[in-house]
Amino acid sequence: MDKSLDVLFYPKSVAVIGASHMPEKVGNAIMRSITLKFSGKIYAVNVKGGEMAVNGKRFQVYRSIKEIPDNIDVAVIAVPAKFVPAVIDECGEKGVKSAVIISAGFKEAEKSELEEEVVRRARKWRIRLVGPNCLGVTNLENGFDCNFNPPERQARPPFGKIAFMSQSGAFGAAILDWAANHRIGMSKFISLGNMADLDESDFMKYLGDDEKTGVITGYIEGVKDGRKFLETARRVTLKKPVVILKSGRTEAGAKAAASHTGSLAGSYAIYKAAFEQTGILEAKSMRQLFNYAKALAVQKPAKGDRVAIVTNGGGAGVMMSDGLLERGLNMTELTEETMRKFEEDVKAGRLPRHMSYRNPIDVIGDAPASRYEIAMRYALEDENVDALVVIALFQSPALGEGIVEKVGEMQKYRKPIVFVAPGGEFPEKMARRIEKSGVPVFETVEDGVDAVYALVKYGEWLRETGNYELFI
Repeated sequence: MDKSLDVLFYPKSVAVIGASHMPEKVGNAIMRSITLKFSGKIYAVNVKGGEMAVNGKRFQVYRSIKEIPDNIDVAVIAVPAKFVPAVIDECGEKGVKSAVIISAGFKEAEKSELEEEVVRRARKWRIRLVGPNCLGVTNLENGFDCNFNPPERQARPPFGKIAFMSQSGAFGAAILDWAANHRIGMSKFISLGNMADLDESDFMKYLGDDEKTGVITGYIEGVKDGRKFLETARRVTLKKPVVILKSGRTEAGAKAAASHTGSLAGSYAIYKAAFEQTGILEAKSMRQLFNYAKALAVQKPAKGDRVAIVTNGGGAGVMMSDGLLERGLNMTELTEETMRKFEEDVKAGRLPRHMSYRNPIDVIGDAPASRYEIAMRYALEDENVDALVVIALFQSPALGEGIVEKVGEMQKYRKPIVFVAPGGEFPEKMARRIEKSGVPVFETVEDGVDAVYALVKYGEWLRETGNYELFI
């Protein structure tokens, strides 16, 4: 693991250069973010000096980072672009190991020479850089958060297994807010900005070795070094899933990317081929990105593409079947042995005669949790089933809270399970309880299709590379 990046996410001391007592200033917003949960030492730096109060804490404001009496691990820089080269030199003299440059006005503003000068000076001092023109970084584990969108404007998600890196600060902010609203746990967030030094491949490699991260996700417009990206992705996807949302897929989008962060989006066909060759899962929307990641974060990849469905709503089962088939997956045929099990239970009165036990298995609208339990168990015991989708329309009064325990018990079969619970307040309440057992729950059939697709496709990649058994 890159020790310089470890310091970036786990600093013991941080200096905010450009800190301000004025609420509307970026330097003030960074201080509000960083002082909320981070337990390390925090220092405020501004050429005007003085004092400032943030989140009920008072800070002496140093005129230069060199005046701070302690060692500094990370500098967060939010000063006008023209002053950044000199600030980097001061950081170097102070022994700073990493710097996050929030400031804009570099390559994206047609000032490439200024950006190159910043990099030249950083390399002289062996300082690793994030940015410039970025939102900041956030470690949800330890509360180190130099995001310049303050918490009262942009929520932070709970700590979890999904890491996200973004070439767009605004999109990254929306992702954090969205993940928080949907209670999707994240480990680390990186706003890449212009990637003058550290790029998407550097962070992919780091996150690939990060024990706190189970799934790596990202929004990219273009990669900095194609060969480096390919080599890194091939190695990392053998250890954990990587899900990428690529913009600039059209000519107009590619031009917009160039003016946004100075990225060269390149031919989408080339990117698409690169993703397929390296095992990266490509998402086409923000929602799909997290549908993929949410499933992969808590369920093992599928051993094949044969899917079974258990549902108490026939229409939902048909919709799920259509969705899976349209994505190239296989609605499996249950074995004769499984069919006999169902028939015996029907004859014994344990299951109703009018239910369908062909795939999709329709336990019908009056199904209690006990009926679901039988259907799920028989499906997961079937050798023709690689993954199971459970659809529950909780609007039926027959389906009680016992389903939570029953679904959790199904984890013993060690096959991926995706749960779909459409509706409002009560389904949402049940979903949160089911997810505590490690089974991901999705709001719509379409979201559930995404989840199964990700589990199947990543499993395919691991099998193709001979790594499925090692991964599992």
